[in-house]
Amino acid sequence: MIDQSWYTRPAGVPDAVSAGGVVLRAELGQTLVALVTERGHPDYVLPKGHLEPGESPLDAAHREVGEEAGFHDLTFVRELATVQRLNFERTKWKTIHFFLFTTNEVVPKPLEPENHPQVGWFPLGALPPMFWPEQQAIVESLRAAEIL
Repeated sequence: MIDQSWYTRPAGVPDAVSAGGVVLRAELGQTLVALVTERGHPDYVLPKGHLEPGESPLDAAHREVGEEAGFHDLTFVRELATVQRLNFERTKWKTIHFFLFTTNEVVPKPLEPENHPQVGWFPLGALPPMFWPEQQAIVESLRAAEIL
């Protein structure tokens, strides 16, 4: 279970930087968000990953959404949040930049289906269980924003 200990930096843990995206699209008068699962875990997460050398956080977020969720025709809207926490293995202190994108794509074409076996569209008001509480809070904050 993810508790507050994941958000308190232990001494000596090295830094890592990641970026990810919240991808929205409109369908039949409602706003849907794209979420993925990671191999071996049933709960959903936002697509995200490490920056490659020389890559900006925004470019990394765009690339990671394409690789993990399979959406490539993205329109950047704005930066959403930057959060810090331990990685899943508790070996690195992650700074994660999240960006908001929209798309008209419906069918995902992930480049890493073996690592992210499920990609789904969910109404902002009816999210499935999400693994990371800060990611769920970021998505829930968009409900009243009327982005689309």
